Amino acid sequence: MATIRHLLFDADGVLQQVRGGFYTAAEALLGAHARAVLDEASERERSFLAGDEDFLPALAQVLREQGLDVAAADLYAAVWQNTEPSAASFDLVRRLRAAGYGVHLGTNQVHRRAEHLRTALGYDDVFDVSLYSCELGVAKPDPAFFEKAATRIGAEPAEILFVDDHAANVAGARSTGMAAVHWCLDEGHDALVERLAEHGVRAADQRTAG
Repeated sequence: MATIRHLLFDADGVLQQVRGGFYTAAEALLGAHARAVLDEASERERSFLAGDEDFLPALAQVLREQGLDVAAADLYAAVWQNTEPSAASFDLVRRLRAAGYGVHLGTNQVHRRAEHLRTALGYDDVFDVSLYSCELGVAKPDPAFFEKAATRIGAEPAEILFVDDHAANVAGARSTGMAAVHWCLDEGHDALVERLAEHGVRAADQRTAG
């Protein structure tokens, strides 16, 4: 087994979540239509993940089709930009860096939300390399995403451990030779620490990292 020198983290479900929950966050604006609108919007969002075209007009179209007089910008702010970073996840990222690992972000995002993560949340200041699908021109789980990620990081895939909450993305990473862990916030960080340890990855303790 190759020595892991880098950690590549997904964003949603691993480093962050929508405050109150994805569907709940939309209920004040959409009421009983929240699930139908967000499911359809999420499906259409996929075609925007690998480019710089604005997703907002597509979201507005979904709202019109549902007969809802709701501004797309308001819904987008209430859900997609209503992001709550996980303090425990970012503490782990900090301790992994203190232990000498490279720490990187690898996430599927439309251009609008990538900019939000960069500017409003300051993620580019946290990670050594930030890899957004809209900028790479390819989205997970396509193996090309991980191949490009390894090139940008400057490491062999076998030296990188990827963490994601979607099994298909984990499989995509493994197909390129990366180690990968399937984990989500709901499982708790003790479970993630244990899975990282199975690959020989150990974070610095609190005192060392601080």
